[in-house]
Amino acid sequence: MLLANLDMDVLRTLAVAMDLGGFGKAADRLGRSQSAVSLQMRKLEERIGRPLFRRQGRSLALTDAGDVVLGYARRILELNDQAVAVARGISVEGSVRFGVPQDFGDTWLPGVLARFTRTHPSVLIEARVDRTHKLVDRIAHGGLDLALLWGSPPPLPNAITVRRLPMAWIGQKGNSYAQGEKIPLALFEPPCVFRQPGIEALEKAKRPWRLAFTSPSLSGLWAAAAAGLGITVRTALGVPAQLAVLGRSNGLPKLPHIELSLYAAEGNPSQAVVRLRDILLDELPGVTAGRR
Repeated sequence: MLLANLDMDVLRTLAVAMDLGGFGKAADRLGRSQSAVSLQMRKLEERIGRPLFRRQGRSLALTDAGDVVLGYARRILELNDQAVAVARGISVEGSVRFGVPQDFGDTWLPGVLARFTRTHPSVLIEARVDRTHKLVDRIAHGGLDLALLWGSPPPLPNAITVRRLPMAWIGQKGNSYAQGEKIPLALFEPPCVFRQPGIEALEKAKRPWRLAFTSPSLSGLWAAAAAGLGITVRTALGVPAQLAVLGRSNGLPKLPHIELSLYAAEGNPSQAVVRLRDILLDELPGVTAGRR
């Protein structure tokens, strides 16, 4: 039996069509006519020797054989894209100094750094996990090329807002506070972009509160919340499994939103900085970007 070579371009069209939900949308995305996309799919069926699509109402769905081909297509495309990225990345050298808030240090950051290192093995990364005001201070002294920052730090050139997230009360699962009960808070020492909005929300709702715990580190706040010493204010990103997002049903007032910004140093950035910036933006799905 002669083995058939599958066309990478056709496999990518298949994956795009399934991701977008139709040949017409895939044609728009790929800059082709719908008839050209349909012809590619017919040729793919001929190469496989089995029907890959079936009618489902007014739309097309995959047959069992189509599901198998799509799964392998995604794996083939991923390997292809990795090979291209690594081959291109080998020629990129230099270093990148990158800062990120503590919320991202344990969950999101390792995957980003692993992806960048795989594709750019010759680039030296210096990553700093710290509080926003310390990252801003480091930027002011020229110590960072890229940084993710919470809130609205002093105006920084080349900073874009990449996400706008609701602040959240974080505490033990099932924590609830009756009207008139003093709410224990576990907060960063000032300055902190989450501290004052939380206090102001309580005071606006006429809810009494007390400062039960302070810490210079996020791990300290998580530990205090897990021990039941108090609740803290962050976002839902990176919340430990033993803690939960609390809200009005727990007797707590609504909190405002907070911006997450990506800062890039002024001047002509190196290829290494540009590549890491692109990966950072790619790893933050569903962003609402806009200039500051």
